[in-house]
Amino acid sequence: MKKIMEFFPYVWFVILSGAGGFLLSLTGLPIGWMIGTLLTAAFLSILHPKVLHVPANEKGIQKQWLYIGQCMLGIELGQKVNRSVVSIFYENWSIITIMLILSVVFSLLSGLILWKWSKLDMLTSFFATAPGGLSSIPGIAEEVGANTGIVSIIQAMRVFLIIITVPVMMSFLYDHSEIHVFTDTAAAELTKFELNQLAITSLFVFAAWIGHYIGKLLKFPAPWLIGSMIGVAAVNFISTLLTNSNLVAWWPQSLIILSQIFIGASIGSRFHKKMFIGINRTLIISTLSTISLIMSMFLCAYFVSLVTNLSFLTAGLAFAPGGIAEMTTTAFVLKGDFTFVVTVQVLRIVAVCLILPPFFRFLNYMELKKKAHSYQSA
Repeated sequence: MKKIMEFFPYVWFVILSGAGGFLLSLTGLPIGWMIGTLLTAAFLSILHPKVLHVPANEKGIQKQWLYIGQCMLGIELGQKVNRSVVSIFYENWSIITIMLILSVVFSLLSGLILWKWSKLDMLTSFFATAPGGLSSIPGIAEEVGANTGIVSIIQAMRVFLIIITVPVMMSFLYDHSEIHVFTDTAAAELTKFELNQLAITSLFVFAAWIGHYIGKLLKFPAPWLIGSMIGVAAVNFISTLLTNSNLVAWWPQSLIILSQIFIGASIGSRFHKKMFIGINRTLIISTLSTISLIMSMFLCAYFVSLVTNLSFLTAGLAFAPGGIAEMTTTAFVLKGDFTFVVTVQVLRIVAVCLILPPFFRFLNYMELKKKAHSYQSA
């Protein structure tokens, strides 16, 4: 009974934070639930009203909230990795590989600029500019010792800038009429309930749990996210090979929203007043680097559209590191190749989450080794 009473303040904290996500979601942004919840949770953590009765600490609420949210997100992403994604990659592997490499290179350059021109350490700078998304990168950054608060702030700002600029610019360049058709159709498909879908949902949850366990054994970054995503993707892909059809689970839109609330509340609860001291210069530099990233992205998209049969709309949205739901929805509404866009977006998140964290740790190790050698020489 005592443990239940101690757990209740955290539930109340998540509910209040989720209310902020609901208010921002009214703007129409799919990522609004995440950013709104994060901002509200950060506000509550910094002010720390006594009425919440949540213990004051820099580690935030229990990590189980983050793990559950990441697992939900992993199942969602894993379901997108089906046979059509693989076939699109097979048909366009060269241009997709170039896109992924350029996206990573641009993010590394942004991180390098942020590291050299701000007071942030190397790990925090690179994770803050990594194009993996607000849902995954802060959790991985925490595991390797980066400043989660700064990473979350810069990631949220970068995603917000891209979301409010890329779709608006594309909408200005391309005519469209059926706004929200993709979102509404996808939501209807996901919420349509059939009894056999419940069994597939249970299968995906089990695959996610096995994937997380294997991820922990293999020391994957954020195993609840990466492991569950790989586990569900493996089951989904094997099923398409054997039955020539995709598995359809009962996976309502409310679960995706819930994952954003859990992740946003968990990240926001780690904010405290000290992390905002002397951050003005960092925010200015990160804003300028994000704007440069967007401009570089559009230039590359234009070049790709010239040398391939892809339209500038499709290439631009595929390049944009602004989130799967947002870029895919924009591609559908503006009559672009949204299947190609979702393929590139999913593969980029997989590549970033699997490849960049070990690479960042290696760079940090080399930097620390270099500093230790310089200190001994002096």
